[in-house]
Amino acid sequence: MSKTQATFDPKPDSHVGLSLFGKIALFCYTMNVNEKKQKTLLSGVKPTGHPHIGNYFGAMKQFVELQNTHSGYFMIADYHALNFIQNAGEMRQNILDLALDYLALGLDPKTSVIFKQSDVQEHTELAWIFDTITTMPYLQRAHAYKDAQAKDKEISVGTFNYPMLMAADILLYDTDVVPVGQDQKQHVEYARDTAEKFNRIFSETFKLPEPLILADVAVVLGTDGQKMSKSYNNTIPLFAEPEEIQKAVMGIVTDSSGELPKNVFAIHKLFRPEAELKSLYEANNGKYKVLKEALIADIEAFIAPLRERRKVLAQDEKSVLKILAEGAEKAREVAREKMKVVREKIGTTL
Repeated sequence: MSKTQATFDPKPDSHVGLSLFGKIALFCYTMNVNEKKQKTLLSGVKPTGHPHIGNYFGAMKQFVELQNTHSGYFMIADYHALNFIQNAGEMRQNILDLALDYLALGLDPKTSVIFKQSDVQEHTELAWIFDTITTMPYLQRAHAYKDAQAKDKEISVGTFNYPMLMAADILLYDTDVVPVGQDQKQHVEYARDTAEKFNRIFSETFKLPEPLILADVAVVLGTDGQKMSKSYNNTIPLFAEPEEIQKAVMGIVTDSSGELPKNVFAIHKLFRPEAELKSLYEANNGKYKVLKEALIADIEAFIAPLRERRKVLAQDEKSVLKILAEGAEKAREVAREKMKVVREKIGTTL
């Protein structure tokens, strides 16, 4: 749906019974949305450690490319990270590090809203409201819950319930698109299901978001041939120093079962056109050290300017914190208006 259309488009009788306050809030909210001409994009990253190239090509690259054509909200998902990080000092540092990562990659705070999830209390408020219309069997279908079960872990309520907080993250801002990797598509499906259920119970309120996936890089392979993930210890850090890049690449498991060493080639084509690479690989058939050295050079050429930009930004921490504070205020303004409508719909506004 275009931003020139009404995001909140109630049926003719859906506002009957609203208080005067509710009707004014609904009118102001709808007019505010209609003034926006770009589609809204939202995504976020948990501050649980340094990002790797899989994070970048699977989602973060799209953040930078789409910020000029969309109204972008880029969130540091610190409340989601509490399921993994429960040390205050580590959490603070991770939040700052992720803000630096966002900025170093090229997110522009003048055109995009960069904010911390915990700075907008409406996220957790809306998540609770969604909890009340969500069943446990439905949440048991979530990938994270199933993974935790398979590992015989004691599952926290936060892990079990995270799809509802994620749905709140997305739906608060009338999000049109959510850039995700193929393996994260379920997050958007949960948000859509939750929006549909709320709309069915309380009348039309939430827009149905769409996942935005780049098919050719939806899942990035790690150095062992599995999906690149910190939990598998198979990553290449996004801001790696040259020696880190060399160590990671030289450790790639070489699959030579076909015409090309697949695992090396799968990573390499992220950094150089595939057609160009095929001639390189054909000319060096079986020379895995040569091919890995070429990959190291291409990764370093890509990472070096990002790494240097991040180092410069890290020297001015106050400016980074100011960007987060200003982003939080912009996000709160939108979230507050949305929650006025939600509270009116559920009947808690008197």
